[in-house]
Amino acid sequence: MFDPFSGSYEAARRRFREAARAAAAPLERHPLAGRGPDGGELTVDVALVGARNPRRAVVVSSGLHGVEGFFGSAVQLAWLRRLRDAGATVPGGTLVVLLHALNPFGFAWRRRTNEDNVDLNRNFLADGETYAGTPDRYDGLHRLLNPGTPPPRLDAFRLRAAWAVHRHGLSVLQNAVATGQYEHSSGLFFGGREAAASTRLVRERFWSWTRAAEEVVHLDLHTGLGDYADYRLLIEPPHVPDLGWYRSRFDAERVVPVGDDTPYAARGVMGAWLARHPGPREYRFACLEFGTYSPLRVLAALRAENRAHHHATPGAAAYGRAKRELVECFCPASGLWRRKALGRALEVIAQAVASG
Repeated sequence: MFDPFSGSYEAARRRFREAARAAAAPLERHPLAGRGPDGGELTVDVALVGARNPRRAVVVSSGLHGVEGFFGSAVQLAWLRRLRDAGATVPGGTLVVLLHALNPFGFAWRRRTNEDNVDLNRNFLADGETYAGTPDRYDGLHRLLNPGTPPPRLDAFRLRAAWAVHRHGLSVLQNAVATGQYEHSSGLFFGGREAAASTRLVRERFWSWTRAAEEVVHLDLHTGLGDYADYRLLIEPPHVPDLGWYRSRFDAERVVPVGDDTPYAARGVMGAWLARHPGPREYRFACLEFGTYSPLRVLAALRAENRAHHHATPGAAAYGRAKRELVECFCPASGLWRRKALGRALEVIAQAVASG
């Protein structure tokens, strides 16, 4: 039985490329610095399916937050397999662009961030915006969020975080933590000091991947926020004027403007940067976000993995525990979660492809 979920970045990359070739999709390979745990190269791979001279393009990107690539890659692989085996087609005049593992380092090493601890979805700052500053209250939480020791087997973090939520409210804590910070280079949600290699690649090549299509619809796959196995289409502020368009093409109840019914509006988001630089194209972006576990469990997993990465050795038990929990929080092993989330993601992609 076909299972699109891969156990490693190396396997996911190989399977993606094989599936693209089987679908007769042209492939691009963009190497980045660094190596995976097995010493293999790290690449962003791009598959192009459909019209050579498209009127419209649908872009599906995965792995911007590395560990979330386990789910995003599975969605892309399942879509390619469906194209080959189930008779699915791409409408005439439409190009589907699959961007696989935009953060291959994080995917390979089971991290959210890249080799410099940069959260790439906080790294796409606007022209003239400086890589500096922290959200309100982040500095006061820095020691709680980023301890300078390896993670212990028993940790009171969730209790301490729950107390902070009780005092200030969950939205206050999430805004303080997840908006993006640019001062603590080893801390959570660090947006970097400059544009990272993956960021530069997307900024320089994105529009060439869409082959001069007049209309571009972009779905960026993410996990970890929301109800278990359910999804929301998060619409960034530059796209809110087109909210009616999104609600007419997708499930209207799941289309949510960022800053409306969501906990925070992050700085340096990829889709917001691309919206400011579309040239003559009509560009629409949505973050397709699937829920897993509670916000406190997900934050605890991010904290423990970051702590292990900086202060534990790879062979240590604490290191392994932290990595396993991080993968579980962003791609649960539950067959129920995987079936539901995968099926719903494929439905949304089908809606995007058919919405011309």
